Amino acid sequence: MELLKERILREASVTNNDVLKLDALLNHQVDPLLTMEMGKEFARLYAEQPITKVITIESSGIPVAFATAIALGVPLLFARRKKTLIADPDSYCERVPSFTKGIVTDIMVSRQFLSPDDHVLFIDDIIANGDAARGLIKIIERSGAALAGLGVVIEKSFQAGARTIREQGIQVESLVKIASLEDGKIRFE
Repeated sequence: MELLKERILREASVTNNDVLKLDALLNHQVDPLLTMEMGKEFARLYAEQPITKVITIESSGIPVAFATAIALGVPLLFARRKKTLIADPDSYCERVPSFTKGIVTDIMVSRQFLSPDDHVLFIDDIIANGDAARGLIKIIERSGAALAGLGVVIEKSFQAGARTIREQGIQVESLVKIASLEDGKIRFE
């Protein structure tokens, strides 16, 4: 997606050889028009699948997943990262490390909203090591729902996350693949 590549080059910054700061595009500020275009692209890539829901993990994946759900005309479901006082005690839960936060968190999805009748498309903002993605995939598998695939806005292909998920036989579609962040330069595949 050329527009996204241009915006990354203009507005993202390289923190170190492993971390790309995308606050101006995905993780703090959201451009609604760009986000809607990304959602339309994911809907196009998975148009042949009988998707009943789009699923993501809070919080940075929500805008693009929302745009994708609109384009597909289906509900959006997101895994919560924090248990609240009103959280459904009957939830699927998986403990996952966060690459960018440097901590381990629980992700939860209420059993009420994910069932064997669902055919879900998982949308995420960035994939690095893939720990959070693998955690949500485990939840989807335990629910009995079918996974159509994983749509990722930015794949850091120099890290193993997307590759390990593809090795599980899961379709992964990335809008942009970054091959390297070495020497402070963003290099696309």
